[in-house]
Amino acid sequence: MKFFFGIIFISFSAKFYSQVTAADYSFIKQEVNHLYFSNDSTAFLNFYQKLDKLREDSLQNINIVHFGGSHVQGGIWSNRFLINFQEEYKTSGGGYFYFPYNIGKTNSQPYLKSFSNGTWKLCRAVKKDFCLPLGMNALSIGTNDSANYFGVVFTKWASCKKVNVVKLYHNFNASFEFSVSVNDSIHSERKDYAELGYTEFKFNHRIDSVNFQLQRKDTLQKDFVVFGFSLENESASGFYLAGLGANGATSVSFLRSANLVQQLSTLKSDLVILSLGVNDTQADGFEKNVYVEHYDSLITFVKAANPNSAIILTTTTDNYIKSKNPNRRTVSAREAMFELMEKHSNVAVWDLFTLMGGYKSMPKWLEAGLASKDKVHFSTKGYVLLGNLMYEAVNKSYNNNRKKEKQ
Repeated sequence: MKFFFGIIFISFSAKFYSQVTAADYSFIKQEVNHLYFSNDSTAFLNFYQKLDKLREDSLQNINIVHFGGSHVQGGIWSNRFLINFQEEYKTSGGGYFYFPYNIGKTNSQPYLKSFSNGTWKLCRAVKKDFCLPLGMNALSIGTNDSANYFGVVFTKWASCKKVNVVKLYHNFNASFEFSVSVNDSIHSERKDYAELGYTEFKFNHRIDSVNFQLQRKDTLQKDFVVFGFSLENESASGFYLAGLGANGATSVSFLRSANLVQQLSTLKSDLVILSLGVNDTQADGFEKNVYVEHYDSLITFVKAANPNSAIILTTTTDNYIKSKNPNRRTVSAREAMFELMEKHSNVAVWDLFTLMGGYKSMPKWLEAGLASKDKVHFSTKGYVLLGNLMYEAVNKSYNNNRKKEKQ
């Protein structure tokens, strides 16, 4: 079942998704590519035990959540991390949580594309687009059209390409009704979970796209609001990714969503990665203590959503202000992550800042074709490398734990 409706797919060269390693780049400090731990790491043991079970062919999914700004909204870093797991464990199940970026007229993650023939308004937790309500990835889209269709379709970059469960996260506005469009051979069972914030559709066959028809019944309440889709393959083992990325997001952005804990709890995360800080450090008014306070709250909310989640804090990447001035505030942001690691249990740090070469290292990444000219973002190849490096760090920790258990 496929619905294209004039979607324009971004064409990526396949070579960008081949394995990219740090071996050819002397400025990358491979010796620090591991996870740092301080206090209790019980949640990581739970995560590693689930990996063990998956290795033993146990039917289950492992759920990964990645918070961030434009690094994560772009999706390549997170997706490469996921693909490495799928390839290592030879799985194809799992799925994705996906926000309909295309409908909101902003850049999208590569593994899914959203479409609609309606008029929608994008709400973001940042800058001029700020409005409410917001979903767990600090975004939402809303429409007051009398009728339109909307949906999502997998692209070739998805590691899980077909699913049998689709959950639509929305605001349960009684002035609107919606239904899923299917062909004669596809049947679905619908359940509304208003207390959890989503409607679930279970299909009798796996599908690679889904299309909803939306109708406004009256004008008592304005705007049908969508917070995202969860597309899940329950018929096979695999890894599930929620790339919660919002351009311009800072450490406080996600705290502006009243739905954060409720929606995040439905993902049943095994591993949560927090990669916020570039936009914080770009601000003239950056204060490390405020940055730590925001992260404190975010970690608290993540634990409230799922106390058993393993949490990785990534130190912010080196970056430049207006592409010219090296950003010394990144040094303080790195220190903040280690302070948080000492304070919170079940939290590790992946020191990406030091790994990439530390302060003023971004020009080296640019010269090597791994970063963009703004000296803030990375090239496609650079983001693939970040995904590979992060996977190597997590896998190294997992293998070290397995060795200890065998001793």
